[in-house]
Amino acid sequence: MKLCRFGPIGQERPGLIDADGILRDLSGHIRDIDAYILAPEELARLAIIETSALPAIFENVRYGVPWTGISKYVGIGLNFADHAREAGLQAPDEPIIFLKAPNAICGPNDDTVIPPGSTRLDWEVELGIVIGTKANNIPKSDAARHIAGYCLLNDISERTFQLQSSQWDKGKGCDTFGPIGPWLVTADEIENPGDLGMWLDVNGVRMQNSRTSQMIFDVHTLVSYVSRFMTLLPGDVIATGTPAGVGMGQKPEPKWLLPGDVVELSIDGLGMQQQKITQR
Repeated sequence: MKLCRFGPIGQERPGLIDADGILRDLSGHIRDIDAYILAPEELARLAIIETSALPAIFENVRYGVPWTGISKYVGIGLNFADHAREAGLQAPDEPIIFLKAPNAICGPNDDTVIPPGSTRLDWEVELGIVIGTKANNIPKSDAARHIAGYCLLNDISERTFQLQSSQWDKGKGCDTFGPIGPWLVTADEIENPGDLGMWLDVNGVRMQNSRTSQMIFDVHTLVSYVSRFMTLLPGDVIATGTPAGVGMGQKPEPKWLLPGDVVELSIDGLGMQQQKITQR
């Protein structure tokens, strides 16, 4: 299933995308798509609904974050081999963990607002893992059953803020720095999350073009590893890292996002995002 939430900010309704790509309203069956709905038995209940009987939505609508109840947005740094080479850094021996503040989370096509003092705003297309059941210190072999699905992420980063100390959170957690969606795609629809095409354009120019096969630590390794240090709860999301082509890595000089720029990005099977860069 491709689950989503649609409507104005604070008034989103639950929905899904049917086999023909049509948005269907789920409001008659559930009040919202929240952490409770991500449990395997609840997803199974939704999967048997006759989608053709659901009201179709044809007007242009805003997509919100596909689910609510995100207690943690966990980022993984330097997890793509091509990105490590681009940065001139050794691949890490263990996953690098940082946290993205909940206030950063926004809809997939909402504007990205440049924070005060920003001088080096960057982009990062990423695969997101959505947790469906509580995971605490689990083995890699058990990780799959804790995953509800996957989503498209843009881990927007302010590099000046990020690199002012060894702690990255300040440059990752600004308002609107965490677009999620447009859909949460359940795990049964993503046959191999370790080999998905992914790309990102800035003003129509392809900047990132890679595959998740470049990941140093795979999806199941990451879920297991993160669960050793913090209990993962239903609704939590793990951003699995970005490939080569970020603004900081452009040659001969870095390229930064400016007001009026438009960022578009996609991962196979997970939909597409578009953000306009705006100034306060």
